[in-house]
Amino acid sequence: QVQPVESGGGLVQAGGSLRLSCAASGRTVSSSTMAWFRQTPGKEREFVGCISRVGGFTYYADSVKGRFTISRDNAKNTVYLQMTSLKPEDTAVYYCAATIAAYSGSTPNSYDYWGQGTQVTVSS
Repeated sequence: QVQPVESGGGLVQAGGSLRLSCAASGRTVSSSTMAWFRQTPGKEREFVGCISRVGGFTYYADSVKGRFTISRDNAKNTVYLQMTSLKPEDTAVYYCAATIAAYSGSTPNSYDYWGQGTQVTVSS
């Protein structure tokens, strides 16, 4: 079992950058596939990207490709979401999720463990 805990959210101007962190307890991030999702009120949770347990391969939603980067620090047992060139439409609650599967998909039900979320607000 792994318990993700997100941090790093906040208010940023459009065009700015922000880095979210996801610290894991109970299991190492290197032994889990970790993902980021986001959600705005009234909408379904949206896949942002993930890093696979095997090989550390990263995958991104088209909406964030080239702007967001997921990385993993095994020594700190933490996964990061580096967000650049932020847009107002990136405003959402961002969630970190985990699964023990070697690779996983882009749907919320592909992940078994979830953090509590952190708010990111991008002002225009």
